[in-house]
Amino acid sequence: MIAFEGLTKTYVMGDEVISALGGVSLSIARGEHVAIVGPSGSGKSTLMNVLGGLDRPTGGIYRFEDEPVADFDDDQLADFRNRRIGFIFQSFQLLPRLTAVQNVELPMIYAGIAPAARKARAVELLQRVGLGNRLNNRPTQMSGGQQQRVAIARALANGPDLLLADEPTGALDTATGQEVLALFDELNAQGLTLCIVTHDNEVAARARRRIAFRDGHIVSDDGSL
Repeated sequence: MIAFEGLTKTYVMGDEVISALGGVSLSIARGEHVAIVGPSGSGKSTLMNVLGGLDRPTGGIYRFEDEPVADFDDDQLADFRNRRIGFIFQSFQLLPRLTAVQNVELPMIYAGIAPAARKARAVELLQRVGLGNRLNNRPTQMSGGQQQRVAIARALANGPDLLLADEPTGALDTATGQEVLALFDELNAQGLTLCIVTHDNEVAARARRRIAFRDGHIVSDDGSL
């Protein structure tokens, strides 16, 4: 489903050129459950940002099935993110003034889905993640684990091909984190491709494939197909 060939990403900071990705080549098949691991500054978050279309590579090839993502302009990237990628972040990134249903509806508004249809899907997704009794609660009225479940429902709103999660349990206690990881396992078992960026070995151990980064390079790839 995903292919990187010689992918590079550099940043210019003053007089210094920093290489975040140094010619990365890898492929991810549909239905895989992948953990991307490595210390801070290893390039794993940069890879996730490029993978999700949040950032552009400096060089190399990135193809998502038949789409040449590395060549997209800004409008094409925005459309790609909305159609094909679901994002989950450590800080949840929910809008505090909106209810759970309204937060989940947001990606569908940008996709042009009619109000009645998007509300029905938002309710269905919140029920799916165990929040059928929290539909009209705002983020401040929910626990961290409940907020993360809203974020997962929102990430699923447009039926993405790939779910990207950046340290998804970092702000949660151990028990709640395990519940969220179990939900990820369930989604993957249903066929959703899942890629988790983490420095937590226990989180990485849940994945069937672990790709380790250091200094912008892949240093190991355990369980690749």
